[in-house]
Amino acid sequence: MQEIWIDYINALDTRALELTNDEILDAVSEALAAQGRGETVIEPRVHLVPESSDKGHFNVLRGYVKPLDCAGVKVVGDFVDNYKVGLPSEMAVLNLFNPRTGMPQAIIDATAITDMRTGAVTALGAKHLARKDSKILGHVGARGTSYWNVRLLDHLFDFDEIRVHSRRPESRAAFAARLERDLGKKIVVTDNWEDCLKGADILVEASRLPEPTPLFKTSWVKKGAFVVPYGTMSALEFDLTDIMDKVVVDDWGQCQPGRPFGALRRHVDEGKVTLETLHSELGQIVAGLKPGRTDDNETNLLWHRGLSSSDIALGHAMLEKARALKIGQRLRFA
Repeated sequence: MQEIWIDYINALDTRALELTNDEILDAVSEALAAQGRGETVIEPRVHLVPESSDKGHFNVLRGYVKPLDCAGVKVVGDFVDNYKVGLPSEMAVLNLFNPRTGMPQAIIDATAITDMRTGAVTALGAKHLARKDSKILGHVGARGTSYWNVRLLDHLFDFDEIRVHSRRPESRAAFAARLERDLGKKIVVTDNWEDCLKGADILVEASRLPEPTPLFKTSWVKKGAFVVPYGTMSALEFDLTDIMDKVVVDDWGQCQPGRPFGALRRHVDEGKVTLETLHSELGQIVAGLKPGRTDDNETNLLWHRGLSSSDIALGHAMLEKARALKIGQRLRFA
């Protein structure tokens, strides 16, 4: 058998690659457009909950992106108490494969990929569904994905005001300090959900609730706003979708009835949000097959669960850049 070598890109390498905002957005946009054109295979994620843990679980995401000629599997742990032992709540590994032979191509630290691609989908959703003149961002949550939500949204909108909130004071203070350093603008830290979200142009909910709790009030959402809720446990009031002109998801296969978790889980399971009432998947909008926002008065919502295709696209972009810059290691596989 011929020699087989695979690329290994660890967390130090992913930082050294220094992907730019536009590199991240371009990679994820390409994957979304491919999905919209039917050029991807996205298997609904599966969950592994260890018997010994009631504080977290593993997500396993699997997919294929035809334009990239690449398949992949990502395993990401999501453990809410990791901060107590100095670890991020989400840590991940992405494996990339040749889709024609099954040959392994790369092992990539996907912790940063998970954060970046989530922020990219939030930002690209806003690009197509939020008002172009959106100037106030309200963001609840300070987990790893939150940083890239705010950074990439601000890259596209250059907000006049960014408000953040998180349950733990030390968490929201550190989050705001990091954003102020990297974005070069003042961040407003709030100690409650209402002051953070009410009246904002773009409202993002990335909370970490132990069980569904309606902390996000429908009355706080002004006409023409754009809402992105993606907490594992819903923080929404049940009537939130009643005020929406367009409800968009990243992948209906992962949102449809019978799947666990998610911000609109009850809305789907009880028939308030269905395939018939859904406006579209985000990829259809990015591919130009369905309209995004068509009126400044529209109030729109994007619910995203996380796409294996965006993990693969961002991992592929990292792999290409790493090879060009000779970053990372080559491991003998066979």
